[in-house]
Amino acid sequence: MTNGSRERVLARVRAALADVPADEPVERRPSERPYAESHDAGPTLDVLVERLVDYNALVRRVAPDRVADEVAAALERRGARRILVPAGLPEEWLSRTSVERVVDSPEDPRDVAELDSADGVVTACTVAVAETGTIVLDGGPDQGRRTLSLVPDHHLCVVRADQVVDAVPQAVRRLDPLRPLTWVSGPSATVDIEMIRVAGVHGPRTLEVVLLDPDA
Repeated sequence: MTNGSRERVLARVRAALADVPADEPVERRPSERPYAESHDAGPTLDVLVERLVDYNALVRRVAPDRVADEVAAALERRGARRILVPAGLPEEWLSRTSVERVVDSPEDPRDVAELDSADGVVTACTVAVAETGTIVLDGGPDQGRRTLSLVPDHHLCVVRADQVVDAVPQAVRRLDPLRPLTWVSGPSATVDIEMIRVAGVHGPRTLEVVLLDPDA
């Protein structure tokens, strides 16, 4: 940074702090930044679906009373024979499928080899952000530990309409920062220095979302 640039930056800092008493710790001053609470891109659920599709996630929008049928259909389309489920996943969600279930719980955690050999995992979520197409898991009983949703190649996540918010600030207010939070924006993908895109390096290569919409 040149001396001129440095002085301009410092001048802006001094101007911003002009009304702060000298004996008041700057870090304790409450933020007055107005965060956006909504957007004009359309109904919240429509925006979430659009963003998820942009990220190459598979999205099925169904009525809440059809969740078991859709979960069963999704697993059948994948040809799944053995899936992982967290201990607190609602039993009724799996009531229409005969796929073998392996329950992962804090008392009986499965090892990485067993997680990797499964055909997929079914979880719930804590909150979903429409604006960014992000689904957040916090390790709750119906979501399981972080490894459970990161090792299997297929993640089927059920999202309720009342869990969907417009923007990130709203989501943050619903979350406990002490929980093990996993923010998922589409299937796992990374690009190396040669700009070659590789899927599945840091998580599942396929993210499938069943969105429970009362108006579906």
